[in-house]
Amino acid sequence: MTYRLTRLANDDAKELFKFEKVNKQFFEKSVPPRPVSYEIYEQFLQVLIELLGEQAENKSLFYLIRNETDEIVGRINIVDIDWREKKGYLGYRIGETYTGKGIASHALQILLQQNKKINQFLAKTTKDNISSQKVLERNNFVMQGEEGNFIYYQWDR
Repeated sequence: MTYRLTRLANDDAKELFKFEKVNKQFFEKSVPPRPVSYEIYEQFLQVLIELLGEQAENKSLFYLIRNETDEIVGRINIVDIDWREKKGYLGYRIGETYTGKGIASHALQILLQQNKKINQFLAKTTKDNISSQKVLERNNFVMQGEEGNFIYYQWDR
């Protein structure tokens, strides 16, 4: 299968809302829950407007991972970008029915190739999220340490 990244846009609202809702319980097994605003469409639209504002200001970059039929299979983001230091914080999530297929690793490779102006990516995952740890390590992220329930990683260009 072929996967591609598309920048988050207003037109993605309904499909992204559905993706988040369908995968809510699955995501919460390995990451902290989203705010309640992700469960009510009108509030979700406000969240989307805020995310698009961050993206327009180049503070964050939000991508949807899409398959060959253009369906959202996951998300991958760079947030809190510091353009002076050329670094940002990585986050990603793959829908439950698409896990275990290498999608996150492939999407991360694409993200690293497309965003060459960022030289350092920081990421964290929970200690029990072995899949996420493997994705980061396969993409040459280096574990920096542990604190509480989290493991911290770094990737340098």
